[in-house]
Amino acid sequence: MPERSETLADDPFSGRRPTSHERMTGQSWDASYHDGPAPWDIGRPQPAIVRLAAEGGFAGAVLDAGCGTGENTLHVASHGFSVLGVDVAETALAIARENAAGRGIAAEFAIADAFQLGRLGRRFETVLDCGLLHTFDADERPGYVASLASVTERGGTVYVLCFSDQGPGTGPHPVSREELRAAFTPEGGWNIAAIEPDRVLTRFHGDDGAPAWFATIERI
Repeated sequence: MPERSETLADDPFSGRRPTSHERMTGQSWDASYHDGPAPWDIGRPQPAIVRLAAEGGFAGAVLDAGCGTGENTLHVASHGFSVLGVDVAETALAIARENAAGRGIAAEFAIADAFQLGRLGRRFETVLDCGLLHTFDADERPGYVASLASVTERGGTVYVLCFSDQGPGTGPHPVSREELRAAFTPEGGWNIAAIEPDRVLTRFHGDDGAPAWFATIERI
């Protein structure tokens, strides 16, 4: 595993432990945006999120956890929802705010640690995780899911789009159905309504993207 570099040490959250993805790459989330688009930054919303919005899947106040440059946030906001996009990468958030201003879309962006979402002091009826959960190892997921629980209204919905372990061309952090079920348990206050096969587009997987799961998870 790569040693922790200076880019990992330069973090706005004092004492934040680098995530497994950061340790694997030797690079902070913010540094991923310093030399052009990050591998997951496709410059437009994910098709699964566009479809979800068209089907009326969003309701109430919306949180986009790990929003990056804000393409999904802005797409949901363009449908008239109050959306907060949060990320630990300040460079990505600056791009997101610039995109929002350039397109005349009202959306809010804030820096936040995904493991400390309760510090936002707000709750949301819909929470979107597009490509964040799959960057966390199994030992990190309980803390992240507890963080999601702290900001999701009872009766609210969390949508997770993540790399799947099924099929050729899987992404670098594939997740199984069983791992999703292990993360979001009834004992933890969750009901998994559906886990459906889908696709995640990246800058390196071709036009069809990589195999994914699209999970619909209810807060009970």
